[in-house]
Amino acid sequence: MKAPRVVIVHYWLVAMRGGERVLERLLRLYPGADIITHVYDPAAVSDFIASHTIRTTFIQKLPGARKHYQKYLPLMPRALEEMDLSDYDLVISSESGPAKGVIVRPDAFHLCYCHSPMRYLWDHYHQYRSGAGALARGVMSATFPRLREWDAISAHRVDRIVANSHFIARRVRKSWGRYADVVFPPVDVEMFRKSADVGDHYLWVGQMTPYKRADLVADAFTRLGLPLVMVGTGELKDDIARRAGSNIRIVERLDYASLRKAYAECRALIFPPEEDFGIVPVEANAAGRPVIAYGRGGIRDSILPEKTGLFFDTQEVDALIDAVERFERWQPHFDPDAAVANAARFAPERFDAGISQIVSNAIGGAASHHPSVEHLPGCAA
Repeated sequence: MKAPRVVIVHYWLVAMRGGERVLERLLRLYPGADIITHVYDPAAVSDFIASHTIRTTFIQKLPGARKHYQKYLPLMPRALEEMDLSDYDLVISSESGPAKGVIVRPDAFHLCYCHSPMRYLWDHYHQYRSGAGALARGVMSATFPRLREWDAISAHRVDRIVANSHFIARRVRKSWGRYADVVFPPVDVEMFRKSADVGDHYLWVGQMTPYKRADLVADAFTRLGLPLVMVGTGELKDDIARRAGSNIRIVERLDYASLRKAYAECRALIFPPEEDFGIVPVEANAAGRPVIAYGRGGIRDSILPEKTGLFFDTQEVDALIDAVERFERWQPHFDPDAAVANAARFAPERFDAGISQIVSNAIGGAASHHPSVEHLPGCAA
């Protein structure tokens, strides 16, 4: 049988974040695949991604698109639908911004790997709108109802939807009215090692943006007086620096080797946001360290409470303080090997197995029979 021609549609290529790491793994699964994206900045992505054939929609040619691509969101449905995919047998859309709305041949198989339905259209709409200026709020009110309609309708063009967590599968059901299987994203867990030199300091890692809740962590640890290292920068960095007590050390950037060392030597990772999945807690477990996390979102898939970490129920300073105090009592019962074993569930090979089996069933003529992916190797249990 002739190998299928494959294209991967990725929302935009302007940075290397979690979605782009998933794209890299998909490209390793399908090394001959082409890429379609709205906006492409060659300097912002890995050499491996850049080595592939990359086609862009007309959004790329619009003024300031590389920096202000999100302002062109109302044009992206049309941009996707104008891309000719008639040469491709297998289409994989990597969805977080608009990607799945392409039009494919009737006999082609379209798999959507969903990092999240667009938050700014759906469950985070009111948060984004309240933080926008008057002009932006007017544009959102005028255009987003039609975009929601298109987003839901285009979801029904897809043959199979796979979510990166049960949390996102529920969001898919709520937003698009579609069932989604769950295949966890790939995490390079083998890159992390336990350390015999565990310190007494806690660790926070992330972008200092509002939803990451660095403010909550700074306030809680200033009151606790316990040592904390915060790794990251962003729009709130000056505010976080003002909030932080003398017990808190802020490091804007670490190289990868230093970050792995920071994970392995911390007393515990603090993880306060509600994330779609959350790779950082898995990396901490892979380094043999526990996680104290806000217990909503994808963290419910990745951390085992009372075994590889502890949860707190509300994003409030008192709740985090209580969780840290509970952790101090529970910490002697923590087993680093249990954390490492837990992280192994998210190894890249598990992701490969889940995606490959779905595609092979479809390309092999079994697309009409959809076995539960939750029983595939490396998928949700």
